[in-house]
Amino acid sequence: MAGLCAMVVLSLTAGMQDGPKILTYAEMNNLEGTVPGEMAKAFKEKTEELSGGTLIIDIQANGVLGSEDQLIDNLLGGGNITDFTRISASALTQYGCRKAALLSIPYTFESDEHFYRFAESELAQEILLEPRELGLPLRGLCYAHEGFRNFFFKREVRGIEDIKNMKLRVSSDPVMTGMVNDFGAYATPVAFTELYSALSSGVVDGAEQPTANYLSNAFPEVAPNLLLDEHTLGVVQIVMAEYRWAQLSEQEQKWIMEAAQYASQVASAKVDEILRTTFATLREKGVNIVDVEDKSPWKQACQPTINEHIRNDRELYQKILDMGEEG
Repeated sequence: MAGLCAMVVLSLTAGMQDGPKILTYAEMNNLEGTVPGEMAKAFKEKTEELSGGTLIIDIQANGVLGSEDQLIDNLLGGGNITDFTRISASALTQYGCRKAALLSIPYTFESDEHFYRFAESELAQEILLEPRELGLPLRGLCYAHEGFRNFFFKREVRGIEDIKNMKLRVSSDPVMTGMVNDFGAYATPVAFTELYSALSSGVVDGAEQPTANYLSNAFPEVAPNLLLDEHTLGVVQIVMAEYRWAQLSEQEQKWIMEAAQYASQVASAKVDEILRTTFATLREKGVNIVDVEDKSPWKQACQPTINEHIRNDRELYQKILDMGEEG
């Protein structure tokens, strides 16, 4: 299971017995101009190449099959919506995955290199297996990252004091919710597919996403102020339903794992290029980009949430931090 990759969930949609097996891959973002999109396309390409077309990956992008939470719930319930899905590592926190929560702790990963050292470690494989250890019928395949996540707003924000009492959209992840509340704002869960309209109508004042997703989902149209606080690295996983995995032959399982590792490598190779293009396009569009030179006030403010979510796994969390010092 080595390698990086976003999580994929497998919901087997078999074709005719003698024909190819068609597997559905759900992605919340656009396929073009985003790291998850490039990863999904690479996974499809490699799976179909290795299997000689006996396994076909049907990618359903732009959230058409539902939100991240809906897809995970469906898979856990033995659902019939998708076979694979790419999720944020933090999404499993609400299902009891404490180790996975460590990957979304604010200001944990210092750089790409820090993350890659983690992703290639035995510890990464241990955390990928956490859902199965807890009895959840999910199999993590690999890790990847989308670059740092940043806040964006309807009006200009230059420092932490400017977001007091703002309503900021977050996922239902308790780490993200706690962080926003620590900043003095109001964490407001909104489905990702509804975020554009929530920003446009003023239901929320801002949100946070990896920068490429901010652009590809047209959020600059309704929230043209980007703050580079880099609070969390956007770690993602590919996960699949365990019982679907069991329906594959041993050879098919090997193809899936090799394709996942390949997709992870493609994602790693594409991150820098996508981000360079993203920032150039944002500047062309006139987005107000504010760099946060001193992140210490931000890190200090969310210390209560950091302490809350590492208190039972301090040694494990320290191992992740120590990987940043190896370089």
